[in-house]
Amino acid sequence: MQKKEPFIINRLKSVSYAFKGMLILIKTEASIKIQIFIAIIVTITGFYFDISKTEWMVQFAMIGLVMSIEGLNTAVEYIADFIHPEYHKKIGLIKDVAAGAVFIASVVAVIIAGIIYLPKIL
Repeated sequence: MQKKEPFIINRLKSVSYAFKGMLILIKTEASIKIQIFIAIIVTITGFYFDISKTEWMVQFAMIGLVMSIEGLNTAVEYIADFIHPEYHKKIGLIKDVAAGAVFIASVVAVIIAGIIYLPKIL
């Protein structure tokens, strides 16, 4: 039986794997690059309009949600392509559903941005 690693070592390794995954997403996925660009623009806009602490929390929560679901969508695509590299109707459906989840989060993020910024703009 293999000796179990100390808890802190195990957690540090987990964080390093997660960080590696984040860097892979940023380096390889155009959609994440677009999301990062949007996040930067919205953050600058937040400073410009001096949004409240609550608005900052909601804004960052939505940025994190959209990027996280985008990462999961990418993982689903990688798994699907690994399992069935050529086109398959069911794999296409799986990919479409995962992309749909990103779309839902993105639409909600845009609605929330409208709730935060439209009153300030108008």
